[in-house]
Parts: sequence; C-alpha cells; structure tokens
Amino acid sequence: MESENLSAVTEFIFTGFPQLQDGGLLYFFPLLFVYTFIVVGNLMVFFAVRLDTRLHNPMYNFISIFSFLEIWYTTATIPTMLSNLISSQKTISLTGCLLQMYFFHSLGNTEGALLTIMAIDRYVAICNPLHYLTIMTPRLCAQLSAGSCVFGFLILLPEVVWISTLPFCGPNQIHQIFCDFGPLLNLACTGASVILVQDVIHASAILITSLIISLSYIRIVVVILGIPSAEGRKKAFSTCVAHIAVFLMFFGSVALMYLRFSATYTPFWDTAIAVTFSVLSPLFNPMIYSLRNNDMKDAIKKLLCPQKVFRVRGR
Repeated sequence: MESENLSAVTEFIFTGFPQLQDGGLLYFFPLLFVYTFIVVGNLMVFFAVRLDTRLHNPMYNFISIFSFLEIWYTTATIPTMLSNLISSQKTISLTGCLLQMYFFHSLGNTEGALLTIMAIDRYVAICNPLHYLTIMTPRLCAQLSAGSCVFGFLILLPEVVWISTLPFCGPNQIHQIFCDFGPLLNLACTGASVILVQDVIHASAILITSLIISLSYIRIVVVILGIPSAEGRKKAFSTCVAHIAVFLMFFGSVALMYLRFSATYTPFWDTAIAVTFSVLSPLFNPMIYSLRNNDMKDAIKKLLCPQKVFRVRGR
C-alpha cells in the first residue's frame, strides 16, 4: 500500500502561470508574438548564411547552426507555456515533463558547447590568423558541430533516466513555468543530499564552460588591443562583439537560474528569470547577429528582396 502511494503522482500542475480569468490572455498574445519572431528571425539567419556563398566560412556556419538550435530550444517550452496560459488545467504528465526537460536542457547544452567552439574559432582567427584556414577546415568544423550535438544530447540522458525511476509521492505542484531539474526533484521522495549533488554537478559544468569561453575572449581582447592600427582593432572587434554579447546573455541567464544554490527568490523573480533564460535570450540573438554585422544584413536583404538586390547590382 505504501509503495502504491509513493508512485501515485503521475501528473504535475504548473503554478507559475496566471489563471485565464486573471489575465492569462494578456500574456498569451505577447508570448505568441515573441515566439513567432524567434522562429522567423532565427530561420532568416539560418537561410541567409546557407544561401549566401560569401558567408560560407566557419564563423557564419557556427552562427547558422546556433540559430537553428535556438528554434528548437524555444519550441521545447514555449508552445506548452502558450497552452497553459489559455487552459484552465495547467497540467503535464510525468513522461511529458521528463521529455520537455530532456530536450530543453539537451539543446541548451548543445548551444553551450557550440558557444565554446565559437569562442575557440574566434581565438584561432585573431590570435593565429596565418594558420586559421588550415586549422579550421570544413571537415573539422563539421566534426565539431556534430560533436556538440552528440555531447549535448548524451550527457543528460543518464540523469533523466535516473529521475524517471524515482517515486513521486506528492505534492504535485511545479512552482515554475516549465519542467526543470530542481522543481521536479523537490517533488520526488528522495533525500536533500541527492539534490545538492545534482546542483553541484550542474554548477561545475556551467562554471567550467563559462571559464573556458571567458579566458578565450580575454586573450582575444588582449591581442586586439595590441594591434597598432585603429582600423585593424575596429575590424577585429567587430567580428567578436556579437559573440561576446550572446555569450554574456546566455550564460548570464544560466547563472541566475542555476547558480543560486541555497538562495531563494520570490515567485515573481523565479518566473522573470525563467522567462529571461528560455525566451528573451533567444529573442535577442538574431537581432545581435544581424544588426551588428554588415555582411549578415546584406545576406538577409538578399534573402528577403532578391530581385531588388539584383537590380541594384545590375546598375
């Protein structure tokens, strides 16, 4: 009888959403607009790079893959958020919760690995420019891209499988807007030490990755500052500023979300940080990459208005 009670919880309720009568629709339409913009914006970046031969180099190849991942990263959570905003029953099954958590974090881990590769790519391009093309070959770039995906999706699989074996004995309320490790483990019938070990492992991975990327960009900045001409410094900085901005936004929101340990936030700030982590960062990335890069802007213009670009060139 006790065993049946421990495994009785198979469905969870999200408590981070407002009720429909409390203004759920007021959040639904802005979130739907943001999601549409994320998908369209990142698709534009992806196809602009793929269709413009001038952008067929390692840096833009990694940017296009990152944009493609951003679409699926947000698709793992935002459609469920939209459904919960207009639904009276804001529930999700245990299987659905585990799948959402797995795909969301696997895609996030893949993006983190790709950001590390992009930092190393910029490091080689600026600190060792004469050997850049011989080091960053198309074959190596393809291997690094595929490796980041394999790493991202395999590294979390054992942990998610382990969580699926835990008994959940109630309550069944997830105090968040999507399924996440911390809120879900808090509902499992397991000791606090297990949760602490899990937090330490995640925090260590975040700190090590961000440290590698930070050291790469610090070295890059030092080398750029040593360039004698102002024009050379400006050109070198222009190839890195978008990467640094995306890195700071991505890992800044990750740090707020997962490097809190025993610190607790109010429900409002918990939701605000989760929205920044899962929605706002992917929203700004296509704008950062397109607005800060003339080649990308030209490629997007060519993608949207190919006939107009052709006429201008014909003149």
